[in-house]
Amino acid sequence: MRRVVRGFWGPRQESVEELAGRWSAMLGRFAQLLPEAGAEWTWRTVPASGPSVDVRSDEASLAGALRTAQAADDWSAANGTSLRLLADSAPGWKVEVAGLAGGTPEFLLQSLVVTLVSPDDAQLPDAGLLTAVAEAWQPDFGDVGDRAVTAALKNEAGFKVGTPSVGWVGFLSPGRAARVPDGLAAVRKELPDAGVLLEIAAPGDTEAVVAAYRALKEAGALEPLPRPLDRAAL
Repeated sequence: MRRVVRGFWGPRQESVEELAGRWSAMLGRFAQLLPEAGAEWTWRTVPASGPSVDVRSDEASLAGALRTAQAADDWSAANGTSLRLLADSAPGWKVEVAGLAGGTPEFLLQSLVVTLVSPDDAQLPDAGLLTAVAEAWQPDFGDVGDRAVTAALKNEAGFKVGTPSVGWVGFLSPGRAARVPDGLAAVRKELPDAGVLLEIAAPGDTEAVVAAYRALKEAGALEPLPRPLDRAAL
């Protein structure tokens, strides 16, 4: 069983120490939410080139990994620091986290994407995982879904990759949350200092996701950030 948990936002310049704090907070929450996925919850980097190294989830270890990533990427000062981590997971599990953060590009969104593969009988805390991403990173929008959700949104609702969307669970920053229409078929949960979480449908129910996407888009809650990008959130 495969899940993708995502968060996106606009330019927000941040130091290595600030980024390490966000990474550490999120990875700590993942260990609490997915105890069966890994005993020690150790990580290793997946660099574009060069050897991988082991990374712990504490801020000091993550800060070192972020500095190494910056040194290997001439564009990191402008575009953001790219870090990709793979957990040493239990058999049947795979947890990979890829982030691009701390930069101020005019046409490239900052992002955090978690790809999770689990045994078919595992009960995954979708809302909890997206909450962990939202509270750690304060993104502009985010979602939980899979390939079937993306295909349904493309084929039935005109969704374009790179634009805001929702999945079985969605997240919207305060500016977007203010545009959520009354009567939307979703369980709404306020996340202080972050935005609102929308629990829209059970996994596999693409029809409800498509209906919610259409309603949110029509209300302006899924309007893309204007280009060139000049803010972190709508």
